[in-house]
Amino acid sequence: MLIGYMHYRKSPAGLNRAYAFAAAAKAEGAELLYFSPGAVDFEKGTINGYQYADGKWENTVSPYPDVIYNTNSFSRDKQMDAAERLSQKVPFTSYSIGSKVTVYRNLTRYKKYADYLVPSEQISSAEQFFVFLEQYPEIVFKPSWGNKGMDVYYVKKEGGALRVRYGAEEARYDTAQAAEFVRSRLEQDDYIVQPYINCRTKTGVPYDFRLHVQKGHAGKWVNPIIYPRISSNGSIVCNIGQGGYTSDLTGFLQREFGAQHYDIRKYIELFSLQLAAHMDDIQQELYGEELNELGIDIGLDEAQRIFVYEVNWRPGHPPFTNINLSVIQNTIRYAMHLVRRAEGRDRNSEV
Repeated sequence: MLIGYMHYRKSPAGLNRAYAFAAAAKAEGAELLYFSPGAVDFEKGTINGYQYADGKWENTVSPYPDVIYNTNSFSRDKQMDAAERLSQKVPFTSYSIGSKVTVYRNLTRYKKYADYLVPSEQISSAEQFFVFLEQYPEIVFKPSWGNKGMDVYYVKKEGGALRVRYGAEEARYDTAQAAEFVRSRLEQDDYIVQPYINCRTKTGVPYDFRLHVQKGHAGKWVNPIIYPRISSNGSIVCNIGQGGYTSDLTGFLQREFGAQHYDIRKYIELFSLQLAAHMDDIQQELYGEELNELGIDIGLDEAQRIFVYEVNWRPGHPPFTNINLSVIQNTIRYAMHLVRRAEGRDRNSEV
């Protein structure tokens, strides 16, 4: 079985993760073909890619793989076009769930998990921003597409002024200055607003949880890891790429929740698997696609109720080496499951 690993980089040289995928595929009895969209020859039905053998990556011309792990959202038109054409010929493992607004609207429409959502609204004007701020005196203003924690602003209404925090930096704006600030951001990107959820440690530091869920063997949802992400430098953003840090889940829960730590862990573990299965059902019903992996970011308020900040379809790899390997193994096993399931369907249709 040949598994494609499609990446925007032309060569896997220096990309340690590609080597880990090749090793995991080999351990599962499969082979890995690394390639970029530009390496596909649609006229010949071949791919000019790389396979790992004898301790090095070797260039090879290969037929299309049996399944493709599409690791990236491609930004260049040619890459996007090639990836789209290829998806019509070879099954992909991953599909987009859309922007934060799309996810919010879909979950709201299907109601089952609507009560867990942080209210979200896409902003198109400064006037709309101020209306939302009247409802919620403390809000978060952030891009509607995932941006690794970048350009996330905390805004608090204080009398006739607004206090705006970005990372460790803080500014106070009057109404006119705030309106100009909002308009300047909207010119750069699409933004949403959400009420600020006061999810803090006992020492007052903001934190959230990343719930990383995947499909593995036999296409069953599994939960390889949950980890807390803790803010630093006075920021409200807990994303590790923006200076946040993480710690062992058990130790964190014991420190923060004492005797309740086990129950809270089971609560969020079960929630992550149930929400993933629900979103998978929605994706199949609306778009005819299956999901294989999600990163669910949640907070707990003072009453220990779950609030979903956002859900990402490309959650990246967790900052733990042993769990990273588990995530890669699940990805390979799910890709192999897709191929075997298709083969089983074909055999059944011949009977």
